[in-house]
Amino acid sequence: MSKFGFIKVASVSPKTVVADPKKNASNAYMSLVEASSSDVQLCVFPELYLSGYTCGDLFLQNILIDSCVTALNWLLDKTQVMETVFVIGLPFKTDNRLYNCAAVCYKGKVLGIVPKTYLPDYGSYNEKRWFSSSLQNTKDFITLGGKKIPFGKILFSFGKDFTLGVEIGSDLSSPVSPSTTMALSGANIIANLSAFSETVGESEHRINMIKAHSRKNLCAYIYSSAGYGESTTNGVFSGSCIIAECGKILSQSKPFIIDSSFTSICVDVDKINNDRFVNTVFRDDSINYSDSDYEVISCSSLKDIGLKSINRVYRRNSFVPSDEKSLVSRCEEIFAMQTHALAKRLLHTKTSKIVIGISGGLDSTLALLVAANAMEMLKIKKKNIICVTMPGFGTTSVTKNNSLDLIDAIGATPEIVDIKDSCLKHFEDIGHDPNQLDVTYENAQARERTQILMDIANKENALLVGTGDLSELALGWCTYNGDHMSMYNVNCDIPKTLVRSIVYYISTISVNTISTTLKNILETPISPELLPPDRNGNIIQKTEDNIGPYELHDFFLYHFIRHNFSPEKILFIASISFNKIYDNDVILKWLKVFIKRFFNSQFKRSCSPDGPKIGYVSLSPRGDWKMPSDAECDRWLEMLD
Repeated sequence: MSKFGFIKVASVSPKTVVADPKKNASNAYMSLVEASSSDVQLCVFPELYLSGYTCGDLFLQNILIDSCVTALNWLLDKTQVMETVFVIGLPFKTDNRLYNCAAVCYKGKVLGIVPKTYLPDYGSYNEKRWFSSSLQNTKDFITLGGKKIPFGKILFSFGKDFTLGVEIGSDLSSPVSPSTTMALSGANIIANLSAFSETVGESEHRINMIKAHSRKNLCAYIYSSAGYGESTTNGVFSGSCIIAECGKILSQSKPFIIDSSFTSICVDVDKINNDRFVNTVFRDDSINYSDSDYEVISCSSLKDIGLKSINRVYRRNSFVPSDEKSLVSRCEEIFAMQTHALAKRLLHTKTSKIVIGISGGLDSTLALLVAANAMEMLKIKKKNIICVTMPGFGTTSVTKNNSLDLIDAIGATPEIVDIKDSCLKHFEDIGHDPNQLDVTYENAQARERTQILMDIANKENALLVGTGDLSELALGWCTYNGDHMSMYNVNCDIPKTLVRSIVYYISTISVNTISTTLKNILETPISPELLPPDRNGNIIQKTEDNIGPYELHDFFLYHFIRHNFSPEKILFIASISFNKIYDNDVILKWLKVFIKRFFNSQFKRSCSPDGPKIGYVSLSPRGDWKMPSDAECDRWLEMLD
């Protein structure tokens, strides 16, 4: 395993020569050489690969069975110095029964042999004609090459690296799959050696099954199916090679490749183990439903792979789907969740009016769009949305005009309250020099705005809707008891990168006036506008210049909370994912900023307003994130030094 918990795995489906184990072993060896050269640590071959799956009644011939054992021994001899564990399918006969088996091999030795449990005997499948189920096996060992080899219900533990479970073909599709009890018994990587023939729609069905199994079992799932060279007398085999992890397909080969199919990627055992650690349902099931009949064979730890061999890349926008169809669906779903949450709060408080502070930025824009949608749902006039624009010392004409244009396009009620005189009087009251542009200067404006909003909400018997997002809350980029506070916050669980995506999506489906205004807002730099603009009236205070790019901070936040990754690992995966955008020194700088601000800002999150939970990463003190406000971050920062 690598320093950061990665295991490099491969699924391979080499060309098959039916009933010629010698040639199949040779093809397997060439695939292993290729895999080994790229530091693959675990390689999975198809079901009955050494013989070919489609041998039919030739499985009744001892010459074929014996030739498979001979071919396996040859392959073992050729891989004695190879640092790759491989799992390969073959028929194996013992006690006058023939089993459809998977041999797990490493450095010239068979570590164990696992027979198939559920044998299909319907349609074009006739496995019960030749093979016996593992349920009929009564032996714990078989003899191979004069050596006792574990046989039957086995798991393979490779030290601290990972524990491997093996199921074969239709074991995957059985109502009670062996992989489930394997996972609950400790296996975090499952290999499936398969030989399903293709039918229309089978590919999609297979992918959905693999995703579902890897998700519910919280494991990596390596699937390898028979391909080119298998007999097409009764079916066609695509050579499908798929690698999944906790519900996501990480890598897959193209189907119907002439000769050999191959795919390889690093699975993140760290991530898998963390998901199991925090999932109390999985932990309880592992106590109640693990199978003590599994023999866990202790194997030697694998040779570490170098960091340069790690080919796992995490998406830069961790919260934002990468494909257009999924993004549209995600935006629609989140917008609906926000709308329903706000509608419920309005109904519960028997309130028909909303107050929102509109700045011309992304967050208040999204909150206003949600409010308008909620009013439509409840059949309340949008004039009941009171939008308060509060120009201050840093407000530019661009953001002020964007605010007024959006309010007008929505059909809400605008109010303009200039806060400059109030803030100057406040500075006079507390003895603060208005030329001293410090945190007092900035926060006084934020608190003045919040006071105005709260009081207008009281006057109008309205609900003050907050606008701050998840990224700001994580970084503490909000004024305590200022914009940090509201009566209900519809954006509290949505990170900045996703806020931008939702606003952009709504701009594409809106009428021209709203669409144009939304596009103008999207093009405006993110800023609290608390410091005076430059001589030309342009925004001088740009948030991302001060605290760092939101795309980095959202990446840090996702992996820090969702997977509990260490700062060192977050730095490593960020350096891979953002290697064409930021150099390592820049990433390190902003990661340190993230850690310091995240720890130092917990006191703001401890008393944040109600708001709807949207995703896996949430910082609500009432549910998802419980942390002392005075925790020290020194140990986390030391890791980076």
